Amino acid sequence: MGADWSEAAFERLREHGVGIVAHVPDAGLARLIRACEADATICTVTLTSEEEGVGLAAGAWLGGVKSAVLMQSSGVGNIVNAVASLTRACRLPLFLIVAMRGQWGETNPWQIPMGQAVPEVLAALGVVVHEVERAEDAGDAVDAGLRTAYASNAAAAVLIGQRTIGAKPFVSGGGDG
Repeated sequence: MGADWSEAAFERLREHGVGIVAHVPDAGLARLIRACEADATICTVTLTSEEEGVGLAAGAWLGGVKSAVLMQSSGVGNIVNAVASLTRACRLPLFLIVAMRGQWGETNPWQIPMGQAVPEVLAALGVVVHEVERAEDAGDAVDAGLRTAYASNAAAAVLIGQRTIGAKPFVSGGGDG
């Protein structure tokens, strides 16, 4: 892994003893996902929907294991009910790393609405939000989010901004992931 935001994030996951990383595959998270998959101390689970990650994180915590759920910003819309009910009502910790879309340099019009709404949606659900716009801030943000989630049984999210990840080109009529 080269020196970028994902390296610092991965090191913080290891330092905090995260044992399960659940994710929906995403190009912006690919390096972090590969690092987790290569680590024998982390069980990496590929999800079919982001909402599954909230349930998996709850089960992991009840089983004594810290977890992290990785997703693209468009997936935040899929977890609203689970976060609002499960994590808040049961006071279960939840830690998210969200690769943002719909921000700086976005050319895919389908990504813009949810990408713009993510910070406010998460905040409305009571999630503590840390936004990262510079790669060098990612490690500290992941550290802060993990501390918040697991010290206070709360939900916390680190949003890795599009300036950090980079904007993907969009070709009308073509695939974009």
